[in-house]
Amino acid sequence: MLRYSLSVAIPVGGYGAVFGAAAVSSGFSVLQACVLSLFLFSGASQFAVVGVMGAGGSVISAIATGALLGVRNAFYGLRMAPILQISGVRKFLDSHITIDESTGVAISQENLGKDAMRFGFYATGIGVFVFWNFFTLLGALGANSIGNPATFGLDAAVPAAFLGLIWPRLNTRQARISAIFAVLLALLLVPILPPGFPIIATVLVAMIFGWNKK
Repeated sequence: MLRYSLSVAIPVGGYGAVFGAAAVSSGFSVLQACVLSLFLFSGASQFAVVGVMGAGGSVISAIATGALLGVRNAFYGLRMAPILQISGVRKFLDSHITIDESTGVAISQENLGKDAMRFGFYATGIGVFVFWNFFTLLGALGANSIGNPATFGLDAAVPAAFLGLIWPRLNTRQARISAIFAVLLALLLVPILPPGFPIIATVLVAMIFGWNKK
């Protein structure tokens, strides 16, 4: 189980180097890049903040864009709440590692029971947090030498890891059809909406298919 979580946490965390380099290249200091990773810790939102401010946008616009892209984490929280069954300060701490990968690994262990799901959630969430912040620092320090992330294939690490988590769950006709519709909707919206928003829009597909299932 730990090996499974690390197989996700290490490559996804490694992409933090790209963020660190992008942040410094956009005018952020090494410290500012690291603080963003420590306290925001949401890849899409972090890249959005850096992208907006690097393009000359205001702080308010950057915060608004990053916050909107983080909306999907609220849906993850609703899914994980009955599994984690936590309260008090733990809710605040656990919400910080409620991300795509920790939720994906947890759900992929559903057939093994709630204990396995909880372990997968924490092992992956904490693992990604540690590696993401470590590589953010490395990327920020080596911003001038990292070059184009696509050269190393790092741009494909996150989607590849998430696809690996979701693929085994597409084991029913309805799941496969909803996935196809979600992909098509995202592709149609990519030229129209800002980065990250097409993914949020695919929640509508899940809601429609989930409602019909009932």
